[in-house]
Amino acid sequence: MATNTNRFPLAINDVEQQATVLELEANKEDFDYTKRAQWLRAAVLGANDGLVSTASLMMGVGAVKQDIKAMILSGFAGLVAGACSMAIGEFVSVYSQFDIELAQIKRDKQRGTNNNEGKQENGGEDEGEKESLPNPLQAAAASALAFSVGAIVPLLAASFIRNYKARLGAVVGAVSLALMLFGWLGAVMGKAPAVRSSARVLVGGLMAMAITFGLTKLIGSSGL
Repeated sequence: MATNTNRFPLAINDVEQQATVLELEANKEDFDYTKRAQWLRAAVLGANDGLVSTASLMMGVGAVKQDIKAMILSGFAGLVAGACSMAIGEFVSVYSQFDIELAQIKRDKQRGTNNNEGKQENGGEDEGEKESLPNPLQAAAASALAFSVGAIVPLLAASFIRNYKARLGAVVGAVSLALMLFGWLGAVMGKAPAVRSSARVLVGGLMAMAITFGLTKLIGSSGL
């Protein structure tokens, strides 16, 4: 009988461990990936904008001027201007969202003060809601940093190649790989279809570069 009794604690521990494992797996499956939307959207959009806009600008300048210095300077100017624009735009946008959600929390709190039974619970919920509000500075910094990281790719690809055609090919190749990488990364982190997301980003970026190059070449050859 003593031997049977000693087995019960072991069995209980096994059941508790299995329950803990199942609970962790359920929490992982039920994770709300929309919580990542704020910074993920800012980072992915910033990186894609940096890649496409800077590469398109460099391709446009390269269509009418084969000098490597002109391409690098135009790309660097696009990096600085784009990073500042992204940061300011994201800050204003997210701050507006912050003000709207904060005003809604205050309205909900005023309505909740009429109910004396749930004052303590409402106070804890208010703190949790305020912590979950979007952070304008975080979104602005993520946009500027991501834009700069994306814009560096075509700059580095063109910096060390003197031959004109090889330089254009290097820019297109490097930007294409980076676009697919950023599209795949954003899809994986957001649990979206990776192949479709990468292809969509790649096609859009190549179209932007081709249109910019073609129109600039056309206008430059017309003598305007």
